[in-house]
Amino acid sequence: MTRACVGLAVLSFLAGVLTGCGSSPPARFYVLSVAPSVATEGTEQALADYSVTVGPVSLPDAVDRPQLVVRVGANQVALLEEHRWAEPLKSEISRVVAENLAQLLGAKQVVTYPQNTSRDPDYRVLLDIQRFDSAVGQSAQVDAVWTVRGAAGSTLKTGRTAAREATAGDSYDALVAAHSRALATVSAKIAEAIHSMTSTDAKTPLPAAAAPAIAH
Repeated sequence: MTRACVGLAVLSFLAGVLTGCGSSPPARFYVLSVAPSVATEGTEQALADYSVTVGPVSLPDAVDRPQLVVRVGANQVALLEEHRWAEPLKSEISRVVAENLAQLLGAKQVVTYPQNTSRDPDYRVLLDIQRFDSAVGQSAQVDAVWTVRGAAGSTLKTGRTAAREATAGDSYDALVAAHSRALATVSAKIAEAIHSMTSTDAKTPLPAAAAPAIAH
């Protein structure tokens, strides 16, 4: 092999090494999940015959993005390119809240907006997430303003739930799991509101039928 060929081979090898060193690590993708406490609580629920739709969900622009956004200081956050949500965060939140409510309420049909159903839902849950803070190795915090509307807007309940969960470790998996537990707390408050609304609706008498007109 000539000296020129050897030189080219060495350069090719070095270029490959440098390319490998400069490549980004593969991205990891995360999903929210039903908290164990919710899954346990809902196991003995009897099936309810009303329907619930969850959504739409609104989020602060700072966290409404594919990357996990973590707090690194009092006035600073970091976008983690290698750690991303498996689907848009709004969809993640509406999905896991719907799954939580299905367990907590024992409802036959709990879906996420804008999934089509054969009829309007008996109850619609709107979520305005005010805070979705992430601190690796510390805690996850969710502050949500929620509204539950009855069919055709007949009944209305609104509330605000702030939940803070410590992480069970320094990993991003632990951080996402803490967010799942925080959303379980939010879901439990929404479930309480729906329970109270179903009780009220059941006690509300139907309007009396108009008396038939008497022909003369």
